[in-house]
Amino acid sequence: MAVLRATDRLQDKGWILPILDWMSRSEDIVAAAKVPYRMLEAVPELDGGDGDPANMLIQGDNLDALKALLPFYAGKLKCIFIDPPYNTRSAFEHYDDNLEHAQWLAMVYPRLALLRELLAEEGSIWVSIDDNEGHYLKVLMDEIFGRKNFVAHFVWQRTPTRENRTDVSDSHDTILLYGKNRAAWGEVRNPLPPSQEQLGRYQNPDDDPRGPWASLPAHAKAEKGRRQAQFFTVKTPSGREIDPPNGRCWLYTEERFQEMVADNRIWFGQNGSNVPRVKKFLSEVQTGLVPSTWWPHVEVGTTGKAKAEITALFPDDVPFSTPKPERLIQRIVHIATNPGDLVLDSFLGSGTTAAVAHKMGRKWIGIEMGNHAETHCKPRLDKVIEGERGGISEAVEWKGGGGYRYYRLGPPAFDATGRIEPGIRFDALAAHIWFAETGQPAARGEAATSPVLGLHDGTAYALLYNGILGDRRPEGGNVLTPPILADLKEHLPDHDGPWVIYGEACKVPSARLKAANVTFKQTPYDVKAR
Repeated sequence: MAVLRATDRLQDKGWILPILDWMSRSEDIVAAAKVPYRMLEAVPELDGGDGDPANMLIQGDNLDALKALLPFYAGKLKCIFIDPPYNTRSAFEHYDDNLEHAQWLAMVYPRLALLRELLAEEGSIWVSIDDNEGHYLKVLMDEIFGRKNFVAHFVWQRTPTRENRTDVSDSHDTILLYGKNRAAWGEVRNPLPPSQEQLGRYQNPDDDPRGPWASLPAHAKAEKGRRQAQFFTVKTPSGREIDPPNGRCWLYTEERFQEMVADNRIWFGQNGSNVPRVKKFLSEVQTGLVPSTWWPHVEVGTTGKAKAEITALFPDDVPFSTPKPERLIQRIVHIATNPGDLVLDSFLGSGTTAAVAHKMGRKWIGIEMGNHAETHCKPRLDKVIEGERGGISEAVEWKGGGGYRYYRLGPPAFDATGRIEPGIRFDALAAHIWFAETGQPAARGEAATSPVLGLHDGTAYALLYNGILGDRRPEGGNVLTPPILADLKEHLPDHDGPWVIYGEACKVPSARLKAANVTFKQTPYDVKAR
């Protein structure tokens, strides 16, 4: 059971922020910190297209996967979209959406906490939900992301039809939008592209070299503060004399008005005798629309349209019950990101978010549990890479290409005391350290035979672990000693820049390390993981 209670934590303007309380809350709010860190294990045979490492399809529990991503992506995600279970008390073809309310809260809280850590300062998170848990979700997100970072509550008309077999026909879902820092997000968010209706208002009947324009009234309400100079008689090119309408005045003084006429910014109609109007050129106005909170189905599609998109790709498959149409995700990705930005969906479902992000030239990470990652998401993304023409493909002129890497979650990397589990392979830990240090994926190939991981931006990296030098004795394999340091240097004889060396211990004097330009990091304590 969940109830509202007030905390003693003061918020903006001295308000006390209500928070949700439920039986296991104290354990759930720290659950993210207690999630064991797992390595991401590459599955090269399931890679798609050219295996682009910028895009990742991860199979596994999203709580574990989000924890695994932190060392690499904390503070880097530009946009997160998630479509968690709505907790509708229903059993669907592909998942059971029937959790006890407190269980649902316990599920979503630690995931939101990790997602916040992954967001860039100017990033945003969009969460699709309905009224079963939507109001409770709002309270949770106020707590986790800060009430001041709430941006909007969007209403998406997911179906245009009326359901007459119930007491109230439910035709919409909700999308909650928060920024990591709302002010920073507001500086970078994109307007929606102009509609055809909006563009249709701009014409060029006089062949003005400045391009299409729309006309606006040249008069305004004669309120207090208007200058007397704004009350005058206009003489049109045809000789007609026109005064401003009753209770109104001209927008400009007579002097400024004549300057506008001389610059061909006043329109008197084709015959030169109409009431004057101001020409507003398309090139001088914002070429987009401020997003509205009402998203009708004609603009972003319906659940039925989403099912049709999936069925067109996989005629023999039963689509998810509540998929999102590509146009809906396209709108979100357009508002929140630019090409090359990173988008994440940790409830990937049928793969729509990753598919849309790929077509729009964004980098993406998709997480889906169980076999759905392989049986639903991968086939769809492979078709995207092949150039499928459904969804938004024509609108964005998608031709195919690109790729992704496929990952599964390995066993926990560390035991309860923080020691590295014996079963963790050198290759896995080395790839993790390389990625954490450089931000670049480790090269795949044959089993590693050298402790030297490579060079990046003038720095060499090495790992002494699990007998990589062929000597299982601590002093011969996992501990940095003067002879081992000399051996490492021989692997890169032309490199005279800095080194970063990981090992269980170091027996090289600090003065010698400094002279050799070496930074020593101790495993497991300095491994960027938890």
